[in-house]
Amino acid sequence: MDVQPSREAVLERERRWAMPVALATFAALAMLIVSTIVVSSVSGDGEAEILRAADAHSSDIVLSSILQALGLALLVLPLVYLFRAAQARSERVRPQLIGLVVAAPLFLAGGALCNAIATNEAAKEFADGKASADLSVKEATRECVSDRGDDKAQFRDDFGGGRAAVGECASEKVEDDAATNAVANAGVRGLATGLSLGGRLGLAFALAYSCLWAMRTGLLTRFWGSLGMALGIAALLLLIQFTLLWFLYFALLAAGWVPGGRPPAWAAGEAIPWPTPGEKAADELEPKPGDPAE
Repeated sequence: MDVQPSREAVLERERRWAMPVALATFAALAMLIVSTIVVSSVSGDGEAEILRAADAHSSDIVLSSILQALGLALLVLPLVYLFRAAQARSERVRPQLIGLVVAAPLFLAGGALCNAIATNEAAKEFADGKASADLSVKEATRECVSDRGDDKAQFRDDFGGGRAAVGECASEKVEDDAATNAVANAGVRGLATGLSLGGRLGLAFALAYSCLWAMRTGLLTRFWGSLGMALGIAALLLLIQFTLLWFLYFALLAAGWVPGGRPPAWAAGEAIPWPTPGEKAADELEPKPGDPAE
């Protein structure tokens, strides 16, 4: 049976790690934001255009992926800090889940690096003309004629008018299909997808579980605990960027910079659960000292 650390040991550990965790979280957020800015030049309306931009800015993709991987890896610190704080205040928190808390951001970091490798490989293959399309010109032409019939105004905006417009549309469709195949057939694409999926699943569970017990033990308010659990689900739905708001709050909380200070459970070194709505109502109805006698 695991022995719970003493209250003094818990408080000392949390005081010692509070500022390093806060600074690491701020650094992680900064890296993730900068990584998005660095790779913003890689964009386009279709897969082919995106791969051309990726081939022209391959170094930006590498730099962005390194920054993203480092930022994601640093998120291990705030997640572990919160998990261990909740574990120290409740024996019901399962200590064996710490491995999942650590692994989730690392899987995401590995997925970011593999994704960059796969993207650059696909971009080079497409730029060198080695990518092949499954869609024939005849099939693409038929699709373009159908598209023009469905929405003539939009088709004219995209490709202009006249007979050449259909040919231009067909050529673009074939190129996009070849680019899609290049991306799907990249060497480490499967590994990148697997790591990213595993990381999202792990992050969703780790964030939801840690926030649930942090809220139950009084380390997080009901609002931020519930928001953290909701954002864990958002991470599972490819909306990891929305979790950055929660990590920003937690960095401020760890540093002691939130308005009103930390919840009392941090200073107490033990669980101080938040009162339920019924308990709040009962407390308001309870006679207070100095109230006039009935």
